[in-house]
Amino acid sequence: MMEIPKELVHSAYSQTIGCRVQRLDDSGIAEVALALEPHLRNRGNVMHGGAIFSLVDITMGLACSASHGFDQQSVTVECKINYMRAISDGEVLCTARVLHAGRRTLVVDADVVQGDKLVAKAQGTFAVL
Repeated sequence: MMEIPKELVHSAYSQTIGCRVQRLDDSGIAEVALALEPHLRNRGNVMHGGAIFSLVDITMGLACSASHGFDQQSVTVECKINYMRAISDGEVLCTARVLHAGRRTLVVDADVVQGDKLVAKAQGTFAVL
């Protein structure tokens, strides 16, 4: 894993929801885990889709930073997600990969899995500031 100062990797929000960075690779790959805690449950008693989306956005942002360097910033322009299954217990792992790193934009995809089951699939575009 890349050696990056904690304050550049962890935001207050990612810490609040419980994200745990598992991997950062300068090829533009990031992995972040999120355990299902009571504050992340929706009215159906499963992980809220917004928590999964947040996990995806955080992981994609870290993949962008790993790709272009933590000395630059990038922001989400758009992101599309498909949810495949609900999470009623345990934790999920999001893996994000930079597919294209241009001078002004990056295209990133992400898979959220629980074990060998695909939970969600996403693709996003980020702008380099």
